[in-house]
Amino acid sequence: MLLIAAVLVGSVALGYAVGGRLLNLAQVRVRLWWLAVVALALQVAPLPKSWSADAGFAVLEASFLLLIVFGLANIRLAGFALILIGVLMNVLVVSLNRGMPVTRHALVASHQEDSLRELERGGTKHHLAGPGDRLLPLVRAMRRGSRAARARGAHRPGSRPTAPLGQAPPRTRARPSGTGP
Repeated sequence: MLLIAAVLVGSVALGYAVGGRLLNLAQVRVRLWWLAVVALALQVAPLPKSWSADAGFAVLEASFLLLIVFGLANIRLAGFALILIGVLMNVLVVSLNRGMPVTRHALVASHQEDSLRELERGGTKHHLAGPGDRLLPLVRAMRRGSRAARARGAHRPGSRPTAPLGQAPPRTRARPSGTGP
C-alpha cells in the first residue's frame, strides 16, 4: 500500500514538474471508470474466512475480468493499450498458477519480509514461487519490462507515442520507400 501511495504522489509531482495540472483530468472522458473502482475493491476487500480458496480465486478472476472490460472500453485513450497488455499478462500468470508466484528473494530484496510470513501460510492473490509454478520467466520479464519502460521514459509525457491527455495517439503514415525525412 505504501508503494501505491508513493507512485501516486510521485506521478502527481512529475506531472506538475512537466507543466501538467490535475484540472486537466476533468477533460478526460474515461468510460466505465466505475469498473476499475469495483475491481480494486474486489482485490483489496477482505473475504469472509468461511469462503473457500476457490471462491476467493473466483473473486480475484472476476476483478481481472472487470479490468479487461474497463481497458477495452478505453483502449483509444493514451496509455490504455499498455495498461491492457499489463492486465492480460497478469491474468495469464495468475490464472495458470492460481495466484501470482513471488520469490523469497524478491520479497527480501524489496524489504517486504512481513509479506513473506503471510505467504508462507498461503494466499489467494500471491504465493511463494515453487517448482510447480508456470510462466516464471514471464513474471521476471514483466518486472524487467516495466523497469526498462521507465528507464526509456515511456512513463513521461514527452515520450513517444504520445497524445494530448484523453486522446488517442496520432497515427503515423508510412513513407513511400526512397523518401527520407
